[in-house]
Amino acid sequence: MYTSNIQLGAGPPVSRLDRRRAFTLIETIAAVVVLAIAIPPLLLTARRATIDSVTPIMFSRARWLAVEKLEDVIGDRHSPQRGYDYLSSGNYPAEDPVTSDPGFSRSVQLSETGADLQTPGTGYMTVTVTVSWTDATATVRSLQIGTVLTEYE
Repeated sequence: MYTSNIQLGAGPPVSRLDRRRAFTLIETIAAVVVLAIAIPPLLLTARRATIDSVTPIMFSRARWLAVEKLEDVIGDRHSPQRGYDYLSSGNYPAEDPVTSDPGFSRSVQLSETGADLQTPGTGYMTVTVTVSWTDATATVRSLQIGTVLTEYE
């Protein structure tokens, strides 16, 4: 007697080896659960890495802006047209925002002191430039750079 493995309308017979190559529903669910647990921390790590790479760049930019303004004040001090008497807060208004860098603000504080740089007096000008900005975590940061200029050459 002749027997056939062909069933009408059922397609080719499926062997045990063919069934083992396919994903089962449980394996698919397990993969989705593992990915659901693993992806959020990976995304948070990538976000933190981006923030950590931007922070030094913004700090460097703030330092450059502070030094730039400090050099302006020093230049005014040594200018024959302006000189020591030009150094007053009214000649250096606050910049909020800084024209060249809208994410930053900058201010200059000048105070004349005596030789000890603490008590009021004349002959020594303490100059402090403060640059402020909001970082990638919405935290307001600031950087101060200062120097002392004298009335005497």
